[in-house]
Amino acid sequence: MVVVAAVDRSDRAGRVITEAVALGGAFGEPVHVLHSMKRSTFVDLGVRTAEDGDPVTLDDVRAYGRKVAKDAMEAAGIDADDADGEGDDLPPIERVGLVGDPEEEIVKYAEREDARYIIVLGRKQSPTAKAIFGSVAQSVLLNAPCSVVAPPRALPE
Repeated sequence: MVVVAAVDRSDRAGRVITEAVALGGAFGEPVHVLHSMKRSTFVDLGVRTAEDGDPVTLDDVRAYGRKVAKDAMEAAGIDADDADGEGDDLPPIERVGLVGDPEEEIVKYAEREDARYIIVLGRKQSPTAKAIFGSVAQSVLLNAPCSVVAPPRALPE
């Protein structure tokens, strides 16, 4: 089993990591920090770079996802290059980059990895915005194969 920490490029992603590391440490589970890029973003990126003569591969996009995960870890004060679970108080942490709609990819990944928890951070949206655009956190909550944790938006003082 693993604890899945689903992060985006926001400055709040470190909050997800903090909660995931706490749960992973408490239950002796590794933490997988993942970022999924929508296919439309990948296609747009591919078109723009193709115009520059530099093709973008799926491996490039997955590497970018791992970089977003690394940035979130560093925002949480964790040295991403030293998070192997040995010699410190951290559980082992793996960075994962995926391609696809985040709400679907997070759930599929959690199923494949037999996740114990998924950690997501919701965004404040009006009811109309949720109805029109949806919410990754809401979709994960409704479709997850395991418990979903949504930490508070701000750290307690």
